[in-house]
Amino acid sequence: MRTKDYYDEFAGWYERHRGHGYHQLLDDLEVDLVERYGRGAAVLEAGCGTGLILDRVAHFADEAWGFDLSAGMLGKARERGLRVVQGSVTDIPFPDARFDVVYSFKVLAHVEKIREALGEMSRVLRRGGYLLAEFYNPLSLRGLVKALKRPTPISDSTHDHAVFTRYDSYASVKSYLPPGCHIVTVRGVRIATPAAAVYNLPGVGAVLSRVERSLADAPLFRRLGGFMIVVAQKS
Repeated sequence: MRTKDYYDEFAGWYERHRGHGYHQLLDDLEVDLVERYGRGAAVLEAGCGTGLILDRVAHFADEAWGFDLSAGMLGKARERGLRVVQGSVTDIPFPDARFDVVYSFKVLAHVEKIREALGEMSRVLRRGGYLLAEFYNPLSLRGLVKALKRPTPISDSTHDHAVFTRYDSYASVKSYLPPGCHIVTVRGVRIATPAAAVYNLPGVGAVLSRVERSLADAPLFRRLGGFMIVVAQKS
């Protein structure tokens, strides 16, 4: 199954588990970081999906756009009244130096031509602007669990091993960045959570949420997030 076909299928049930527990925590930590750099700014989401994150970003950004490869995903985003277009992260359909912040969550790990993708994200970024790029981190609890567990279904016709997925260390991510972009910080998402299901246990989810928020920017822990968000600035 091609990537686009998979995400078109995925669009129908993508939001099934969003909006509470574990997934709400991930979204909150991501949106909080975008707001830190994107309040009152022109912002672009690369791989916006159904627009769950973009819809929240649009409330504090001066201008918020998104694009996605999947027409099915974009249909849901347009129903939210969001400004979105169809396009690929390796061929972004916007002109040079168009945005103050360009961000991408849970997308880049599934892009084989990662240097091209980051180059395109940098191209549409203004000088002094920020690139927020999230990667799957092998040096994390989540990375360990994924390495040990058997493939599981992620859609009605697809297992998680059938979709291209790459895990990247901090050093690898740094080597992918285009010239003129330098890392200013890292946020770790899902540092202490062993499995998403623990958020369904009474009281456990609330405690873990507080722990995750306290560790996300902690110097000794932030590079251990299962989802590692690298913040780079374009000079």
